Amino acid sequence: MKKFFVFLLYFFVIGAFIAGASIFGLYYHLKDELPSVDTLKDVEFQTPMKVYSSDGKLISQFGEKRRIPLSFEQIPQPLIDTLLATEDARFYAHNGVDIIGIFRAAFTVLTSGTKKQGASTITMQVARGFFLNRDKTYIRKIKEIFIALHIEQTLSKEEILTLYINKVELGYRAFGFGAAAEVYYGKSLDQLDIAQFAMLTGLLKAPTAYNPLRNPERAIFRRNTVLWRLKETGHLDEIQYQDAINKPLTAKYHGAKIELDSPYIAEMVRQEMVDKYGLEDAYTKGYQVYTTVNSDAQRAAEYALRNNLHNYDERHGYRGPVDVLWLPSEIPWSQNEIQKRLAQTSDFGFLQHAVVASIDPQQQTADIILKDNQRAVIYWDGVKWARPYIDDDSQGPAPQTIEEVIAEGQLINVRKMENGQWQLSQLPDAAAALVALNPNDGAVVSLIGGYDFRQSEFNRVTQAKRQVGSNIKPFIYSAALEHGFTLASIINDAPINQWDRRQGTVWRPQNSPPVYDGPTRMRTALAKSKNVISVRLLRAVGIDNIVNHLTKFGFSPYDLPKNESLALGSASFTPMELVSAFSAFENGGFVVEPYIIERVETPEGEIIFKAEPKIACLDCLYNDDSDKLEDIKLAQQAISEQNAFLIAEAMKSTIWGGGNWNKGTGWNGTGWRARVLKRDDIGGKTGTTNEAKDTWFSGYATNIVVTSWVGFDDPSRALGATSPNPNLGKDQVFGKEFGAQTALPAWIDYLKVVLQNEPEQTKHIPSDIVTVRIDSESGKRTNKTDHTALFEYFVSGTEPRNYVEYDPMPEILNAEKAGEVNEVELEQIF
Repeated sequence: MKKFFVFLLYFFVIGAFIAGASIFGLYYHLKDELPSVDTLKDVEFQTPMKVYSSDGKLISQFGEKRRIPLSFEQIPQPLIDTLLATEDARFYAHNGVDIIGIFRAAFTVLTSGTKKQGASTITMQVARGFFLNRDKTYIRKIKEIFIALHIEQTLSKEEILTLYINKVELGYRAFGFGAAAEVYYGKSLDQLDIAQFAMLTGLLKAPTAYNPLRNPERAIFRRNTVLWRLKETGHLDEIQYQDAINKPLTAKYHGAKIELDSPYIAEMVRQEMVDKYGLEDAYTKGYQVYTTVNSDAQRAAEYALRNNLHNYDERHGYRGPVDVLWLPSEIPWSQNEIQKRLAQTSDFGFLQHAVVASIDPQQQTADIILKDNQRAVIYWDGVKWARPYIDDDSQGPAPQTIEEVIAEGQLINVRKMENGQWQLSQLPDAAAALVALNPNDGAVVSLIGGYDFRQSEFNRVTQAKRQVGSNIKPFIYSAALEHGFTLASIINDAPINQWDRRQGTVWRPQNSPPVYDGPTRMRTALAKSKNVISVRLLRAVGIDNIVNHLTKFGFSPYDLPKNESLALGSASFTPMELVSAFSAFENGGFVVEPYIIERVETPEGEIIFKAEPKIACLDCLYNDDSDKLEDIKLAQQAISEQNAFLIAEAMKSTIWGGGNWNKGTGWNGTGWRARVLKRDDIGGKTGTTNEAKDTWFSGYATNIVVTSWVGFDDPSRALGATSPNPNLGKDQVFGKEFGAQTALPAWIDYLKVVLQNEPEQTKHIPSDIVTVRIDSESGKRTNKTDHTALFEYFVSGTEPRNYVEYDPMPEILNAEKAGEVNEVELEQIF
């Protein structure tokens, strides 16, 4: 017996020596292949980029992996208890490798012949997750053990647990428990109950097999197994356990919590971030991008643009249903069939798809079925607009009954109105864009590049160069001020005939409408958008001088045709280029560069980029404090403060008009509809191209400049005209489409919201600007104080010196001679 114990002792000693030598040999053999675990001290998780509004609303996120990294302090204790009970009960007792667990697993293999029980600790899973693949080989397992031992020597238990909780894959692109809580429950991790923690923990075994969205029955089974382990380890008593296993499965897919759905903004930011940091870093470094966009203003822009497009589209007529599922004489589809068909449709903007279930001819109503088995009613008021669309210039007769418009079995589009009622609608054919800038530094306040990004990703604010029509005129008039004209200068509003020797034709630019007022003050001409006067001014100033002046506003000379059509807006610009140029009239003459990213932060809150825009600062021009100005980047001044002030003043008349209505001399500017805003600190300019293929309104209020555009993406298609609809009231819009009634309404609706809490401000009058009483007809000085007189602004030294009483004849610009060109120049122009 003694010899047996001695033999046994030698056996264990020699066995231990051989095992130790083998382990040492294996380690020596593999050590060059083992990675350094020091990298785990500074792990950077692949975290998606998030884009926010200036007031912190989530706009979008970009990245393949959804992850919300957590610190150990942010991890709820119930999650830790659940993980340890299920994955590694001896986590705090072992040094990275659980010998007891290994022997237990080995015994299972020897007795059953299968690997029913794993022996991986949480530390070993961290080793595998960061450094190894999932190949089930013995050499991989040995490497896993060695790495785990190194990890335990390098990191604390809390650090290891934190890495594990943030690293694991839990299905649906959710990596880590923070992201999984949002994906499956739409909540932060600290808002979950114990049954939900158990469900997420159950995914560790097999994220696909036990996924509650794909296999709810297996997910519940696995969840209950995890809850049983919690009870076995003493973390739940019997009552808590029974309550938890009886809870229903509440998981369902939740996308990112988008608080401000503005994909045109998001895509602009994405492109800029990729250009700045590269695709991989932009998508994986967890950058927090804060834009200049205000969420309330952006929602106002979205509503204004979409509502205006629907109003335009619906006054041109109804193009019919999306589809016909069954005829009224046929057997109606079942609810399941209807819902399957609705599930195949994509809803854009304000629109939702619906199926007409029945028509009530007596009540003039229609019952409709929407997605998710929702039911609603459309009343006659929501249908009576729908005259048949014939073409862009023609509409059919107004309907008399609801049955003339829609029928049972039709798949239609509807939208919910502000009064809560449903209205028949359709996806607009026309396109639109709206952009607003802060004129003081170029920050984008709002931007929407089309009806819906999901319908068309083409961003018309930045990508669509369209002819600007009369939106060019403030810049033409600005050049005229630089060449001796004033707002009181008299120009002859009369037809122009110019012979083109090369073409053998006469060029006859016309007013729109073709009404001519004779001698007209320059302020009035701009407000009424007189085409021939713009041409006469261009001739007087000279085409080269005009082009040079326009390039000061940031317009490319290659976009400026060197002929007289430039005076009528034949140049093509994007809405962004146009709104940036218009900013100069509000900010004192400076050209600001639009920008949309205000700052970029790391996940830890470190600012790695902050915009440093060039600013419009009049005070800076006159401030001699060089130390104070060192940190200020001053924008380039395109025109003088006085020039900018005078053009802005003239654009006020576009809205408010002039004259005296009681005396019969009153007149409206083309933007008179904007009077509804009831503010004196607004001004702007309409724009309409030939045949109304493009319509514009660009204008300003205090500290904001806005451009609105409406047209078709097909530049050859005109916006057309409409006739009155007898079903609608006296306030309906009809007639030819043009900037004032097609683009201006969106501008108005937007500013109604943006300016509602902004006090009206009086514009600062620059130095060197004087006010003189003039005669309204001749533009000369007057001593009268009746309706024939008015006050006008002038740059000091340019005010009229003659009085109308002594020299009643106005000094009319003879534009047929002023700027007259010779035959050689005509050949160059044409």
